[in-house]
Amino acid sequence: MKKILLIALGVVLATALAALAAIQLPGFISGLSANPSETPSATPTAVEYAPLSGLPVPGGSLDYPVLMAKIDNAPEARPQVGLNDADIVFEELVEGGLSRYLVVWHSMIPAEIGPVRSIRPMDPDIALPFGGVITYSGGQERFVQMMIDTGLENVIDGQSGTEDFIYRSEDRIVPHDVIVRAKNLIETFSDLAPPAPAFSFAGDGVSPTAAAAGKKAKRLITSFSGYNSPSWEFDPESGMYGRIQADGQTDVDEQQRQLTARNVVVQMVDESSEFGYVPRALVVGTGPAWISTGGKTVEATWTKTEPNAMTVFSLENGEIVTLAPGRTWIELIPTSTGYFQANRR
Repeated sequence: MKKILLIALGVVLATALAALAAIQLPGFISGLSANPSETPSATPTAVEYAPLSGLPVPGGSLDYPVLMAKIDNAPEARPQVGLNDADIVFEELVEGGLSRYLVVWHSMIPAEIGPVRSIRPMDPDIALPFGGVITYSGGQERFVQMMIDTGLENVIDGQSGTEDFIYRSEDRIVPHDVIVRAKNLIETFSDLAPPAPAFSFAGDGVSPTAAAAGKKAKRLITSFSGYNSPSWEFDPESGMYGRIQADGQTDVDEQQRQLTARNVVVQMVDESSEFGYVPRALVVGTGPAWISTGGKTVEATWTKTEPNAMTVFSLENGEIVTLAPGRTWIELIPTSTGYFQANRR
C-alpha cells in the first residue's frame, strides 16, 4: 500500500513540475535561462545627443534651457569661471581693441560662472537662436533694450530679485567681480525649452570635415586688432586645441586648467559703426570662415539668414561642414582690423 502511495505521489509531483515549467511566472521562472552560464541582459539606457556639443548623454537628461552670459576678458578678469564647461564660446571685438565672450552652456551647467560684464550691440543676434536665459551686468540702455526685445529671459545684475543668483566676489576687483550662481539660476527657468542643434556633428566612426579634408595646421592665430592676437595650439594626444592669450601666457580657468576647444571656428565679419566707438559685428549675412578640427583646417563659408537662425558653415560645393563632438570656440574676427593665420608648426 505504501509503495502504491509513493508511486502516486511521484506521478503527481512530476506532473506539477511539468506544469510549472510550462508557465512563466513574472520575475521568477521567466528570468531563468535554459543555459545556467547565460546572464540575463540589462535593459539598455536610452541615449541622445547633446544639441550644442554633439556628445552622447542619457535620454531626457538635458530637458532644460540654455544659459548664456557676457563674460569679461580683460586681464583683470582672468581667470574666468566656467569657460571649460561651456558648449560654445563666441569671442568678439569690443572698443579699444579688446575682446569679450558670449558664452553658451547647456550640456553642463557649472555651479558658478563669471565675471559677467555688459552686453554689446551684436549680442542679441548671436544669442537669439539659442533661446533660454541670458545674464549680464548691464550696458548702454539701447543695447539692453535690444536684448530684452529678443524675448529671451534677461537676468541683469542690479535687477530686483537677482540677489539669489548674482553676487560680487571679494576675491576680485571692481568691475571684474560679478559672479553668477549658474545652477541656481537655470533651475528657476527649468520649464523653458531646450535649444535646437547648433551645428552638424560627425557621426560615430566618421571624420569631421576639417580632419578629413583640411590642411595640417598646428597653430592658429586669431588676430582681433594690432595688439590683441590670441592663438591656439593643437595637442595630438588629447585632440584638443589649447588657448594662449595675446601676451603669450597660457590661458587658464579658475582651476588653472588651460582653456581648450575641440573645434575652433574663425568667422570673418564686417562691422558697423552705427553706434560710434562701440563696434557691432554683422553676424547676419555671409562671409569666409575657417574650421579647425583634429589639427587640420578647412576653408568654408558662413551664412546666417536672419537673427533667429543658426549660422551654417558650408564648403564651396555646398556640403555642410561637420564638427567633432565637443566644445566649440567661434572667433568673430573683424575684416577691417583682424586676420587669421594657420601655421603647420
